[in-house]
Amino acid sequence: MSGGFSFDKLIVIAVLAVFLLGPERIPHYAAQLGRLVRTVRDMANGAKERLRDEMGPDFDDVDWKKLDPRQYDPRRIIREALLEDVDAAPASVIRPPATSATRRHMVDGEAAPFDNEAT
Repeated sequence: MSGGFSFDKLIVIAVLAVFLLGPERIPHYAAQLGRLVRTVRDMANGAKERLRDEMGPDFDDVDWKKLDPRQYDPRRIIREALLEDVDAAPASVIRPPATSATRRHMVDGEAAPFDNEAT
């Protein structure tokens, strides 16, 4: 399914507009549509300029195509995540499995261990 407007689609929309609106009202609505498109384009350009002003020189270094949500492919992301090499992960992420030597049962009445810095 194509997201763009082809010439055929525009013809169908124009024919529907003639039937729904009537030929006497089409110029008025076409002018309104033109103003709307210009307003939206000006708003987008204004947002882009404001972002450029706020980000400074870093704005030109951003690869905007990489951030395009249309390039998001969940299957590829999951496949890459599953195929990552475990040895490439930092040592702080890899934890050895708990053994019976590292686990212990609490004695009745003993307070559970608590770490003040963890909360």
